[in-house]
Amino acid sequence: MPMPDDVTTDLLARCREAGFALAGVAPCLPPARPEVLRAWLAAGHHGEMSYLDTNLDALLDPNRVLDGARSVICVADRYHTGLRDRPTPPGFGRIARYARGDDYHRVIKRRLIALCDDLAAAHPDASFRACVDTAPLLEREHAARAGLGAIGKHTLLIERGIGSYLLLGEILTTLDLAPTTSSADANPCGRCTRCLDACPTDAITPFAVDATKCISYLTIEHRGPIDAALHEAIGDWIFGCDICQEVCPHNQPTRRTRRAGTHAAYAPRRSGFDLLEVLGWDEDARRAAFTTSALKRAKLDMMKRNALIAAGNALRRADLPALRARLEAIAADESESDLVRETARTVLRMA
Repeated sequence: MPMPDDVTTDLLARCREAGFALAGVAPCLPPARPEVLRAWLAAGHHGEMSYLDTNLDALLDPNRVLDGARSVICVADRYHTGLRDRPTPPGFGRIARYARGDDYHRVIKRRLIALCDDLAAAHPDASFRACVDTAPLLEREHAARAGLGAIGKHTLLIERGIGSYLLLGEILTTLDLAPTTSSADANPCGRCTRCLDACPTDAITPFAVDATKCISYLTIEHRGPIDAALHEAIGDWIFGCDICQEVCPHNQPTRRTRRAGTHAAYAPRRSGFDLLEVLGWDEDARRAAFTTSALKRAKLDMMKRNALIAAGNALRRADLPALRARLEAIAADESESDLVRETARTVLRMA
């Protein structure tokens, strides 16, 4: 039998006390349309993210993540207000907003583990597992079922009045908790196609993204050379991309969104890096620059590759002799990796 409603009510209060902007409970169920995920994978739209194939059974059955799970406690942190970036000077590379503050994996999981400890003390016969996006869960679908929002055409979770600048976490539990109101079947987008129209690589179709064209995937997950045909579209992004969220009507600042606030841990320390700085990094410099952030997923040669592409785009807009000279030096430097050296040569041919 489900636990009494007051157990869920108390749990949600604890989530709010832990600083989460949103919290809810969903029944622990398989995805509603597994055939969509299978077709997306079969089409190769996941690119090099082989862990999605490897963990497909778990994605389709959350009980493989926690045996006997009955409920999913879903939470969200809000990390950005919706204000646009100020124009950046030529030779500067931007990073996605979620990576401008502390590493959300640590920020969210630390609080979820503390909640798990409290729940285990109150319910010693139950099991709990704290998860962030490193676990094989379709977290946006669980969050929508829990009433935290609805999935938009750009495939991100949107909560009306708050937007989609949200970071998600979950607790799987064997407790049979009373669920909260679901938004799983809602469409927050209507006829709007701003995210589709704004995506410079045409990666988005309604409610689906081809990762192999997505700037976030290309700059963070993809390990090899980036197709030269996509270089110009990448613009000044060197880690991730926010374009589809920047144009979303739900993310435009309003009185309500200002009142909603953001979690202090994600206060931006920087919006990006000078490209010459990145191109001069060694491994120690990269690690120092990425301390306590989510940026560390991109390795040194990937960051240099990304910075070279952004540099090529900058050179087409402005006369930057120091940057051009740096690219020429990298293209001739046999100590650089093949990826970095060949990207420099490609960029110089196009600049």
